[in-house]
Amino acid sequence: MARADRSALTPMPVDDGPPVTESARRAVEAVWRIESPKIIGALARYTGEFALAEDVAQEAVAEALVTWSRDGAPANPVGWLLATARRRAIDGFRRRSALDERYAHLAGQLGEGQASSGALVPPERSDDLPWDPDRVDDDVLALMFVACHPVLAPEARVALTLRTVGGLSSEEIARAFLVPVPTVQARITRAKKTIAAAGVPFELPPAEERRERLGGVLSVLYVIFTEGSTATGGDRLLRQELAYEAIRLARMLSALLPDEPEVHGLLALCELTAARFPARVGPDSEAVLLEDQDRRLWDRSAIRRGLAALGLAGARGRGLGPYGLQAAIASCHAAAPSVAETDWQRIVLLYEALGRVAPSPVVELNRAVAVAMAEGPDEALALVDELAVSGRLSGSHLLPSVRGELLTRLGRPVEARAELELAARLCGNARERSVLLRKAAALD
Repeated sequence: MARADRSALTPMPVDDGPPVTESARRAVEAVWRIESPKIIGALARYTGEFALAEDVAQEAVAEALVTWSRDGAPANPVGWLLATARRRAIDGFRRRSALDERYAHLAGQLGEGQASSGALVPPERSDDLPWDPDRVDDDVLALMFVACHPVLAPEARVALTLRTVGGLSSEEIARAFLVPVPTVQARITRAKKTIAAAGVPFELPPAEERRERLGGVLSVLYVIFTEGSTATGGDRLLRQELAYEAIRLARMLSALLPDEPEVHGLLALCELTAARFPARVGPDSEAVLLEDQDRRLWDRSAIRRGLAALGLAGARGRGLGPYGLQAAIASCHAAAPSVAETDWQRIVLLYEALGRVAPSPVVELNRAVAVAMAEGPDEALALVDELAVSGRLSGSHLLPSVRGELLTRLGRPVEARAELELAARLCGNARERSVLLRKAAALD
């Protein structure tokens, strides 16, 4: 389960204080998992500082572990965390001798009773929430746009989004992307410093800029989902917890921006791809190829959700974008009872359209695979050879993997084996590598 950063869930020792109970830990994790974007977003709006908002939110989580272990969870846990975090922010301003208008404004919002007594009296009723409910959606959306701001490097955007919007810990992010924990922590720290140095305001970008920057937000979610659906390294084919986190964030974004077709397109792509997860890995954790999958295991509920999202993307009247076109391709697979009965001609056309709106060598390679299924391996091999000459996929296992498959179908086993073995050497995922080596060995 996603959770707050481990430092937030391991508070500093308190003299003679009660131990942290498992029930309190579960309660804090549950609230943070669901409500962290709203909490950090509201705090960022109140303090005007994105980094400070996350810091005081984490401090509030640490305090909740101790206090809730002793007193039990409050009736309004979100309000409790917000009130505690806001008090921490005020203390920080006081320590910096920042008795300015911002401090006065924040202190005044706490109410005379809380400010004068010095005792925390967390709100217990839903109408006492220290945020404007009408602005919660804007806060969460602003949080996404800040975490995916163009001033940040792509890997920093991914880490910061998973940390602040997804509520994942540094350890979970590091485990998902197979990088050291200090690397993730450094990326997050640098990202927050960069945002502060660039003076990035915590606010929604103007309407005319929003659509341009939305592409960056969608690309981050796409990267997260892609790594979850086919891990680039390690000994697991799927990192389902990461893929489902991307789906959760995409659902959140589609609710916040219901008129943006590509938001629905991305959600459709994720749902339709994740529908195949139950059949993609066998009992021995080995990868199961599409032609060998038991389609009865596919998640029909996810397919229905994906098709509904694809329908919303097409209903906006702007035509399908890159994510919508990929979702349309995934829908062809979802509708087919088998590989042989798949509408490969339509998939070829969709890849051609995708190549026009979002050209890339991977799209060309996938189109070649569809051409092989629709028209035979000869024409497809010519397309792959052109791609190999261009050098645009050098170092990737994808091209020799496809070329090996085509050569196998053309009855050229010696060349096919060489390509498959090359693909295995280049592949970073142990499960995919095993499949490639089995195919190569079968050509003996």
